[in-house]
Amino acid sequence: MSRANYLFTSESVSEGHPDKVCDQISDAVVDLFLSADPYARVAVETLATTNRIVLAGEVRGPESITADVIGEVARGVVKDIGYEQTGFHWRDAEVQCYVHGQSSDIAQGVDAAGNKDEGAGDQGIMFGYACAETEDYMPAPIHYAHRILHEISKARHNGSLPELGPDAKSQVTLLYENGRPVKATSVVVSTQHAEDVSQTRIREIVRGYVESVLPGGWMPSEDEFYVNPTGRFVVGGPDGDAGLTGRKIIVDTYGGAAPHGGGAFSGKDPTKVDRSAAYVARYLAKNVVAAGLADKCTLQLSYAIGVSKPLSIYVDLYNTGRVAEDAVERALGEIIDLSPRGIREHLQLNRPVYRRTAAYGHFGRKPDNDGGFSWEKLDLVEPIKAALS
Repeated sequence: MSRANYLFTSESVSEGHPDKVCDQISDAVVDLFLSADPYARVAVETLATTNRIVLAGEVRGPESITADVIGEVARGVVKDIGYEQTGFHWRDAEVQCYVHGQSSDIAQGVDAAGNKDEGAGDQGIMFGYACAETEDYMPAPIHYAHRILHEISKARHNGSLPELGPDAKSQVTLLYENGRPVKATSVVVSTQHAEDVSQTRIREIVRGYVESVLPGGWMPSEDEFYVNPTGRFVVGGPDGDAGLTGRKIIVDTYGGAAPHGGGAFSGKDPTKVDRSAAYVARYLAKNVVAAGLADKCTLQLSYAIGVSKPLSIYVDLYNTGRVAEDAVERALGEIIDLSPRGIREHLQLNRPVYRRTAAYGHFGRKPDNDGGFSWEKLDLVEPIKAALS
């Protein structure tokens, strides 16, 4: 039996966090290849440290996309984020590119040929989750943790917060009563800042954004509102701490409120089920909850490399379901083709829409007109209702 009253915490990090710098560079490379060839294959990792960026991985795409072109894309990402500090500057950083051609063994397992459909790019388990706690069907702690940093970031980019730097982290702890979030018991925000700005000033800047994001009456007590707890945060980004692609998978998904299969998203083209199957699992879970069939839904998919069909579909409605879970499993498997090709085509994932996903969460975002965040659409609500009526 699930607990009704408890505290739950989730964290977020800004686009200037070292790991998120790397995620954005890797996804910018994905977009670069998909812009040139919608069926390009990309698996690229990024490491960043003091004035150095290292890219490695394998690709299959136009030969016109050289190491120099990839390097310029990496610099452009760093420039857009806003890094122009001595230890990490978009212009001065050394960029090393060790990206090479895709393994023929992997290509053989994934490519469609003859009567063989396109197979999964790897084995693995992927989870999707949705709940009725917020308007975007996300768990409330990660929803508010993301929004605090995103609002601060927008103000920094429009020039109204010159005191702050790109690197930041947040953490929100909420009190749940009878299974519903009712207030924040603590909020932590650490943000990079200019040398000459006082911590009192930083605290007041941050307070305004936290108060604007949290519902009325949800602010924690003053002694549970932590801003730059170490007292100083001038050196930030990869100059302060090395970054790697794929180290913030819980920030990327549900803040720990739901399972994660283990695979990271960034740097991977949509033939990789680590990414595409996690997206479709979220899509299905969100539509189940939006259809009023449950207050919470977790959906698991599993795949084997080179095999097109999912090996299993599992649904958990956490005793909040108005229909049987096995009926939901059967219906979802019939409503949408859950092969890697079927997922890509249904969600139109072969478009250059991935860099924007690499900060502030892959889920709980509004669908874009150009196809970004297509997995957040609610266009399966009526088909799901009809299938389960």
